[in-house]
Amino acid sequence: MLWRQGDVLIETVEEIPEGAERRPGPPVLAYGEATGHSHRVELPEKAEIWEQYGQLYLKILEAVRIVHDEHGPITLPAGIYRVWQQREYTPQDIRTIRD
Repeated sequence: MLWRQGDVLIETVEEIPEGAERRPGPPVLAYGEATGHSHRVELPEKAEIWEQYGQLYLKILEAVRIVHDEHGPITLPAGIYRVWQQREYTPQDIRTIRD
């Protein structure tokens, strides 16, 4: 299943890949470049962020909301998710989109 919140796409996956490392700090999925806002888990104690080769994975321990100051919240059930940011293609460059 897929969820989208602004420039962030979240997909259900079966497991966190072997070799991924838990990222310390609050469970933030993406930081905004222009506004400083972030896509983040509303209740940090209910989630973990894992990373492997720049790819983020989100482990939700109990259903939580993903919040952002400019987008409506989305609720994710407990489970494991792959998270990535939308990219923009131009003939000169491929850029990551940031709110």
